[in-house]
Amino acid sequence: MSGADRSTGRIVVLVLPEVNLLDLSGPVQVFDAAAHEGADYRLEFVAAQPGDVTSAQGLRLAGLGPLPTTRPGDLILIPGPRLRPPTPEQPLVPPAVLPWLRAAVRDGARAASVCTGAAALAEAGLLAGRRCTTHWSVIDLMRQHYPAARVQDAVLYVHDGPVSTSAGIASGIDLALSLVERDHGPALAAAVARQLVIYLRRDGAHGQLSPFLEHRSHLHPGVHRVQDHLAQHLDTPHTLGDLARVAHLSPRGLSRAFTATIGLTPLEYQQGLRLELAASLLAETDLTVEAVAARCGFRDARHLRRLYGARYGAPPSTARTT
Repeated sequence: MSGADRSTGRIVVLVLPEVNLLDLSGPVQVFDAAAHEGADYRLEFVAAQPGDVTSAQGLRLAGLGPLPTTRPGDLILIPGPRLRPPTPEQPLVPPAVLPWLRAAVRDGARAASVCTGAAALAEAGLLAGRRCTTHWSVIDLMRQHYPAARVQDAVLYVHDGPVSTSAGIASGIDLALSLVERDHGPALAAAVARQLVIYLRRDGAHGQLSPFLEHRSHLHPGVHRVQDHLAQHLDTPHTLGDLARVAHLSPRGLSRAFTATIGLTPLEYQQGLRLELAASLLAETDLTVEAVAARCGFRDARHLRRLYGARYGAPPSTARTT
């Protein structure tokens, strides 16, 4: 992440008239859970006119603040409203929102829409020339009304520069998890997904499941304890005896449980997590291969290079360029 795109942790939630509650609550729950896991997220709820907004489902949302001055790295989150044909008395998006959005993104803030919230970005001209998506039911309308937008279908979410958009309703949760991963890495995003009891899904350009979430649908409590322990202490050496004590099993019992439950040994599972974290650090930081190896618990850079090449078919240096 470049300095200009670096998150400040501030999330400004723009609550539009007739907002859909799940579009609002799903992503907000993700960021709140991430904050409880240690991320520096701070949520603010604002509206074009400070005060109250009534949701599409009839729930009144009170105490909303005015449109604030934003800073580079802030995230503006736009949950989707129920769209109605605009009229002079009731435009598609409150007029005050549009110049505010344009100025915020121009000055370095990020913007992310959920579902029909993409209409606000489009009305502000922020989707012109950008890849984007929205709810399947309004894909064709978006293409007709905003021909400069490169509207994608059959994707969960799209990132294009400082602007992110997601498909319908629950896809806002996937988008929020993706933003958490971009800000704080795959381990924290996976911890949030586990906390919310949801799968960590990605769009077509990524693998479908992070190793931090893979092999977690079983019901063996001892194996889950070891998986959590390994994910939280990747830079620490572990013996089979150490892990067996975490699981409250014998070393032989733990090996049998791992193999029977997820088809991997504890060592193989640990290596998968370490390589995933290494790939993320190599792609998103300026750490040397030696520093990444130490951060991820490998004996040395040579050990990382050997295992990385065996898994990905290329040396670690390729992570900087792909």
